[in-house]
Amino acid sequence: MSLNKSLEKILIIDFGSQFTQLIARRIRELGVFSEIISHRKIKDKNIDNSVKGIILSGGPLNVYQINKYSFDKKILQNEIPILGICFGHQILSKLNGGRVKQSKFREFGLANIYKKKDSILTKNFFNKKNTNSVWMSHADQVSKLPKNFTVIASSQNSKFAIIENKLKKYYGVQFHPEVTHTENGKKLINNFIFLICKIKKNWSSKDQKIKLIKEVREQVGKNKVICALSGGVDSSVVAQLLNKAIGKNLYCIFVNTGLLRKNEETQVVKTFKKKLKM
Repeated sequence: MSLNKSLEKILIIDFGSQFTQLIARRIRELGVFSEIISHRKIKDKNIDNSVKGIILSGGPLNVYQINKYSFDKKILQNEIPILGICFGHQILSKLNGGRVKQSKFREFGLANIYKKKDSILTKNFFNKKNTNSVWMSHADQVSKLPKNFTVIASSQNSKFAIIENKLKKYYGVQFHPEVTHTENGKKLINNFIFLICKIKKNWSSKDQKIKLIKEVREQVGKNKVICALSGGVDSSVVAQLLNKAIGKNLYCIFVNTGLLRKNEETQVVKTFKKKLKM
């Protein structure tokens, strides 16, 4: 495993959440590079100066299933801002001396949270009534606040819905700010990236496309390339990037995976051959 060290980034440690890719997307939409690393692979020694903030994702486990997840505690000693989301919020709390227990009610869906205290994390996040509608998805919750942490917001079922350790720049949210169901969720992520991590915008899909095309040209040179093309998102993007980079030296071979919809085989061939001139 190797981290991209060429750009300052937000590192997302993935504990198996279905929303992890969405966290990365939200960060990149804000113009900052993000990288996802499995909790099983990341170690403290992999953290370098390019990492300006860490997000601990949600996940399907509970924090006491230590045999099923791993987390290098030394990562917490790097003086890097950390945002824990759902399961990540619970792990951050437990590793700092808090307690986590099974909730009386499994919470899934929209919930109202109520502001208890100001925080740089929640700037412009709450409405005028100091409430907000967020998306919850958890069976466990923090039951005892870690030392030196304060409560920023609570819900009816989650007393510690948002918590912070301002000195260490540790923040935990029980809900999912990355999903569209959470109102102003992007503002919360924005605050963590720019106000807390103080990282500058450094990434755009346009710049990434130009960089990839340049790298392909340098690597391929005058050689010819065969690309297996099914018409799915992944192979289609690869084919289009290769086409931009090397043009007629690209040979696409259509692969019918057997999972296409009716008449889609004809549509794929027609699109790439006639419209995109491949």
